[in-house]
Amino acid sequence: MILSDLMGSPVLTADGERVGQVVDARLALDGPPDGFMVTTRVYGLVVSPHAHRSFAGYERTGVDAPTLIARFLSWRARGSVLVLWADLASFTDDVVRLRPGARLYSPRLEHSGP
Repeated sequence: MILSDLMGSPVLTADGERVGQVVDARLALDGPPDGFMVTTRVYGLVVSPHAHRSFAGYERTGVDAPTLIARFLSWRARGSVLVLWADLASFTDDVVRLRPGARLYSPRLEHSGP
């Protein structure tokens, strides 16, 4: 599967309820902290009930500049969720289905550094 094939796909719960559509992917880097021999894996998908395209990163943090763009993209990102890759049950007929009991997380990234 090519990751871009998932973009724009509707996402349904195990019961068939519509969550939204895939607008972005979250990747994780695995490997030694020095960055040598790091591998990339799909951590999850960002799903939006309103938008059809990526939010250019504005849903991830408290970015608020330029103000007009930040406000618009923040409004457009409302209701968006992060679905972990492990919570995907299937991708068939251009529809992403979640496994029973799948949890929906905030798409925001919290700063954990100094």
